[in-house]
Amino acid sequence: MSVLNNIFPQPEGIPAEWRLNGFIEQREYLVNGELRTWQGQMNEVISPVSLNNSGLVEKNIIGSTPLLTEAESLEALDAAVNAYQNGTGEWPTMSVAKRIGHIELFLKEMKNQRAEIVKLLMWEIGKNLPDSEKEFDRTCIYIEDTIKGLKHIDHGNSTFENEEGIIAQIRRVPLGVALCMGPYNYPLNETFSTLIPALIMGNTVVFKPAKFGVLLLKPLLNVFKVCFPKGVINVIYGKGRETVGAIMETGKIDVFAFIGTNKGASEIKKQHPKPHRLRGVLGLDAKNPAIILPDADMDVTLAECVAGSLSYNGQRCTALKIIFVHEDVAEDFTKKYVEAVSKLKCGMPWEKDVKITPLPEPGKSAYLTGLVDDAKKYGAVVINENGGEVNDTFFYPAVLYPVNAQMRVYSEEQFGPVVPIVPYKELDEVINYVVQSNFGQQISIFSNDPAKVGHLIDEFANQVGRININAQCQRGPDVYPFNGRKDSAEGTLSVSDALRAFSIRLLISTKDNAANKAIVGSIVREHQSNYLRMDYIF
Repeated sequence: MSVLNNIFPQPEGIPAEWRLNGFIEQREYLVNGELRTWQGQMNEVISPVSLNNSGLVEKNIIGSTPLLTEAESLEALDAAVNAYQNGTGEWPTMSVAKRIGHIELFLKEMKNQRAEIVKLLMWEIGKNLPDSEKEFDRTCIYIEDTIKGLKHIDHGNSTFENEEGIIAQIRRVPLGVALCMGPYNYPLNETFSTLIPALIMGNTVVFKPAKFGVLLLKPLLNVFKVCFPKGVINVIYGKGRETVGAIMETGKIDVFAFIGTNKGASEIKKQHPKPHRLRGVLGLDAKNPAIILPDADMDVTLAECVAGSLSYNGQRCTALKIIFVHEDVAEDFTKKYVEAVSKLKCGMPWEKDVKITPLPEPGKSAYLTGLVDDAKKYGAVVINENGGEVNDTFFYPAVLYPVNAQMRVYSEEQFGPVVPIVPYKELDEVINYVVQSNFGQQISIFSNDPAKVGHLIDEFANQVGRININAQCQRGPDVYPFNGRKDSAEGTLSVSDALRAFSIRLLISTKDNAANKAIVGSIVREHQSNYLRMDYIF
């Protein structure tokens, strides 16, 4: 009997605390400080958690969201443009201290929605309970760190410089109107890693949630409404063609924040009539490799590679997407890796200790099956028991070995629980792979030989954005830079980098003479400018 035969729950078998309170029909969207009710077509929200009804697996429709049109999208854009007012609106000219106050209020109210958002993360994208709780809590910490980061920047900007007879103050000011779009795998955390910096720096925003993980924002719509001036944050829903395309074609977007595929980002950016005026803050595809040298500590390597490749079913841009293992230790590694995978618990997101859960993307199981079949055609074998078995939205992890360059999974980002393992003889084979790859986010090196690790650091320093030694690829801590090369990113994200990405430096200067000093002094003392000032935010 297949390990996945009875993987989905019967409706009465779902624990009461994790059941949804009925069908969630979300018709509201936020424009110009108003929660408007949509009366048009709706988009079904299908949970990856299917239901077992008398032995039959049935799709589980848990709610619906608005399919807005071009008209509503342009209304949201106009609201953001009017709120910005070419940089003279209430929000962009508001003092840093007051903007921080709005963000702090938002954070306080957001924390009250924790339980509901965590539950919706599980039902909408199949993320297990501990990871759903971690995503919410990490987002709150990110917001707190962003506030601290802005205070630190503002402290440094609250002084005057005098060079070559020119007195100057350098400030960071907003860019304008931002379009923010996040990914479905981290619909809260990674979305807010651009949305919050955009807002706190004084930009106004049009925000479109990811294609999955949409209902979980319902508890926050009214929080956005009450915590920010009208038009500062506008939330729209619908298909990208009817919403995002129409917005970009106006040329009124100044900064585009997007986490997704490089293909998707390119298609959206090219719709802007003046692309040189559009700042991109993009987190894109990745094919992060692990390189295992013969001298690596196998216990450490194994633990990091299993977690790195299969946490949240491998649906992370920072996941290890391909593992290169030296032929001298390949047999030992693959045997132990398969044993470790067999111990990963499969089940529903709320189940204790569950690691492998259903996949939210429709058609994902079929796509992954295609990758496995293609690899088999060119000589790979699924070396773990039950590997590649499918039941509706559930795909049991498939470990492929030996993988070679003929196979799609060698170069294609699978974004799911398929693990390609490549045996290699010479390090040049792996170095060449990284150099030739279209992607360049991160890499993990497993070795206890300082000379070899040092050599590989030098080889990869100009190929990827982060090199991990005896550790899986990862994003955090959020104070560290998060970026990539090639088709993996545009711009750098971290707490401080994001604040800079959503702002631009303004230089206010005058010649050093008595008359000008008097003017500047009066402006500062009498608080006659929102930008030229010396106040200190505690």
